[in-house]
Amino acid sequence: MNTVTIDVRPLAETLGDFARAWKCAEPSAPRISFDSPALLFKVLSGKRWELLNTLTGAAPMSIREAARRTGRDVKAVHGDVTALLNAGLLTKTDDGQIVFPYDAIHVDFLLKAA
Repeated sequence: MNTVTIDVRPLAETLGDFARAWKCAEPSAPRISFDSPALLFKVLSGKRWELLNTLTGAAPMSIREAARRTGRDVKAVHGDVTALLNAGLLTKTDDGQIVFPYDAIHVDFLLKAA
């Protein structure tokens, strides 16, 4: 199963993993990191989780089709798609369709007292 891990950790740790992966011959598991829980929750709002759920396991589709399947306005879905593309969670095909290239999402972060 092709699973992406979403986590919260400092940029220095993320860059360290990138540097190690660059030197290593074996590819690492897909990971998208956010610098803070606030940023994670800003990018991955409830409607965006719903959109990702709709796209999971689906063939590439247009933004209009994604809006139809979620029962949402095309303009609102377009904004969410742009945010998810910028975060690296969605990709576009050569013909401009959107696709969620993973089978699952694993969210990994620890919330503790400061």
